[in-house]
Amino acid sequence: MNNSIKLPQKLMLLGSGELGKEFVIAAQRLGNYIIAVDRYASAPAMQVADCCEVISMLSADDLEAVVIKHQPDFIIPEIEAIRTEKLLEFEQRGITVIPTAAATNYTMNRDRIRELAHNELGIRTAKYGYAITLEELIVISDEIGFPNVVKPVMSSSGKGQSVVLDKSEVEKAWNYAIANSRGDSQKVIVEEFINFEIEITLLTIKQWNAPTIFCPPIGHRQERGDYQESWQPAGISEEKLLQAQEIAKKVTDALGGAGIFGVEFFITEDEVIFSELSPRPHDTGMVTLISQNFNEFELHLRAILGLPIPHIEQLGSSASAVILASEKSDSITFTGVAAALSEKDVDIRLFGKPTAHPYRRMGVALAKAANVQEAREKATKAASKIQIIS
Repeated sequence: MNNSIKLPQKLMLLGSGELGKEFVIAAQRLGNYIIAVDRYASAPAMQVADCCEVISMLSADDLEAVVIKHQPDFIIPEIEAIRTEKLLEFEQRGITVIPTAAATNYTMNRDRIRELAHNELGIRTAKYGYAITLEELIVISDEIGFPNVVKPVMSSSGKGQSVVLDKSEVEKAWNYAIANSRGDSQKVIVEEFINFEIEITLLTIKQWNAPTIFCPPIGHRQERGDYQESWQPAGISEEKLLQAQEIAKKVTDALGGAGIFGVEFFITEDEVIFSELSPRPHDTGMVTLISQNFNEFELHLRAILGLPIPHIEQLGSSASAVILASEKSDSITFTGVAAALSEKDVDIRLFGKPTAHPYRRMGVALAKAANVQEAREKATKAASKIQIIS
């Protein structure tokens, strides 16, 4: 145990969405000082942080200015759209970047992490290719075959992703991917469609001076490339879980640093196939707010600060279901919260986003039950009771 760790630490969060908000809450419970940074005012994490800054995180000058102003001990990226080469500079100046500046640079783009896994580490992934024009996408889609999946190399929460059934849908998928791309990238990835039994997230906790550990696997369901519900534990065999853990450790060891990684896999009848990786708490991991003794945000914090994680306990079959907006609004009121909370072992998180638009995630319902199916039904039912009015 490291008795030299001193608190509080000054943490700068780059990206201040709902995941960042829960991380700030966890960090402040141990007395840390948090600077929440995002491109718009009143972002969820800003509402609970010690102070906040509104900048373009794609601007090297803006990043330089806030770092000089606040002198953080740690810089913790929460989104992809960041001028990552500046993080390398900050790290060279003695600021700890989570998990590392190089790892953040790798994982901000789907192309780099895919190539690391497939080309350098020899890990099975979906067949894939890249395109920077519609014409290239048409050619590569033919090579990969149909159906396939098209998505931006850089996006937020799976946005911009399409399943393309045949050649007539390629142009629509291109336009959707480009419209939802984050940062400077006008590049898309097309990959083979995997006929999976289940998609899982394996929350992998890499520690500075202790072994890599794992949360029980989380199953999830997506629509429009964005998660709709998640549940824990996911029903996969011990053999496949061990394969997933081995792959997750191999990839995160190559990236280095410390913190939680959301490592996604396709589980088929015969294979465990690496899909994607996020070097931070994962949206599907919000189920851990009800399912574990330490949620993913607390685990991320402990790993970052070098604090011990003696035991991760799964508290029973649990699920989360998203609460989505249906229309554009800048004046948001929720109804039905009392009805949603009327059932035993149900909880609600409303994120406090200042604006809404169709399919924007505004909250999440959480539930525990005797088994996963009951927990999923409870969470979905609770989410459906909450209405967003403007």
